[in-house]
Amino acid sequence: MAETKHPEEEMPQGYQATQDERLLETPRADEFTHTDTWRVFRIMGEFVEGFDELATVTRGVAVFGSARTPAGDPFYAAAQETAGLLAEAGFSVITGGGPGIMEAANRGSFDAGGVSIGCNIELPFEQKPNPYQTRSISFKYFFVRKTMFVKYSNAFVIFPGGYGTLDELFESLTLIQTRKIRNFPVVLFGKDYWAGMFQWLKETMLKARYINEADYDMLHLTDSPAEVVEIIVRSMDTLDKIQPGTYDFEGG
Repeated sequence: MAETKHPEEEMPQGYQATQDERLLETPRADEFTHTDTWRVFRIMGEFVEGFDELATVTRGVAVFGSARTPAGDPFYAAAQETAGLLAEAGFSVITGGGPGIMEAANRGSFDAGGVSIGCNIELPFEQKPNPYQTRSISFKYFFVRKTMFVKYSNAFVIFPGGYGTLDELFESLTLIQTRKIRNFPVVLFGKDYWAGMFQWLKETMLKARYINEADYDMLHLTDSPAEVVEIIVRSMDTLDKIQPGTYDFEGG
């Protein structure tokens, strides 16, 4: 009978298992009592560090998008411009701290003299932090990092990207829909890129009543960096006029 190999043994040379992977893998015999319980303290430590580092961020905007977007791409330029305008408007820009759109957004904020935050993540093949950060934090656990994005952001700006970008997008929408967080702006940049998804949401999900009109209307779509900032500023102005405890989650 062939020997069963642990998944790590099948990975290419140079591969390093992440703490997320170790946490989420199926426990082997007796391993839980020796490792998983102690991971709670490492997880707690990451939360404490994140809360401590970001405690002063009150006007944060998280920018997401593909790490594969090259510097010469129009979306790179648009993300850089958008972040620069956000910085000039007094917002702190928060990204995943890596290359591509993350680099572009950090760069735009950095060049404009703004607060440029990178929440980096441990990956199997090491992600290098981009050099345009005024504040850099490293996380081992995705769910801790994602909590920081949500807690310290007043808006999400979503540029074209892949699975990770969609994960951030739909998690934010789910949290708003279920009233776990207030209804902040979720702005998608790139009308052509997102057109098919919007069509599917409207003609399939909405038509089948798996979402309602209010759910669909959570999303903003634009090709203009200036409009991104306008949407977010307008939302902040609205929130400033609302007394605590009276906010209408569904109505915005």
